Formats: sequence, structure tokens, C-alpha cells
Amino acid sequence: MLRITIKYISILFLFASCSTNNYDWHTIDVTATAYNSFEYQTNSNPFITAYGDSLIPGKKFIAVSRDLLSLGLKHNTPVKIEGFKGVFLVKDKMHKRWKKRIDIYMGEDITKAKEWGRRKVTITYGIKKKDQ
Repeated sequence: MLRITIKYISILFLFASCSTNNYDWHTIDVTATAYNSFEYQTNSNPFITAYGDSLIPGKKFIAVSRDLLSLGLKHNTPVKIEGFKGVFLVKDKMHKRWKKRIDIYMGEDITKAKEWGRRKVTITYGIKKKDQ
């Protein structure tokens, strides 16, 4: 229980630190799909990401294709997605076959993920400014 509480506090802190002044914001067009926490969509441990984070249904998390890592979309990068309110965090990596793609985590709501389907969207992501 303490581990979960600490994780929630760290997520809240990260969201609070996403002030526009702390980041250089960049925009890119990507293909966006959706995924759920089920073995047939991920692997035998569908609630653990490639970074080792626990996926929590209801939280705003995304996976990114590995080519986007070099653009700065790394672990815990804040991302705004066209068509969604709020800020998502990069918590997972996709298979290396995908390019210019994000996968939006939709918990266990398969209907919502299917309704989303595959869309072209614009995302804006923040790269933390270096200390001056």
C-alpha cells in the first residue's frame, strides 16, 4: 500500500512540475492507437511496462515507438494529445517494428480502445530544460 501511495505522489508531483516554463515544447504528427491491460495485447504481465512501471487503469499513460525516443519522448516525458484533455506520461515502449506511433493506455476498457481505433494526431511533448 505504501508503494502505491508513493507512486501516486510521484505522479502528482510530475504533473505539477509540467509547467510550461520548465519545458521546451515540441510538436509532431503521429499515428495513435490504443491498448489495454490484457495478455493477448501485451505479454504475460500486462500491468508492467517495458520501463518496469505499473500500469494503473484510469491514469494517462502512453507507449511510444522506439524511433520517438531519439526525439526526446523518453520515460516520464509529458505529452499532450490532440483530442484529449490533460497531460499523458510516457510509461512504455512499443515493439521496434512501429515508427512515428503512440499507443494510448485505456486500462481494461476494450470498447473504448476499439472505438478509438487508429488515428493521425498531433502531439506536443515537453523536454525538460537544462539548468542554466
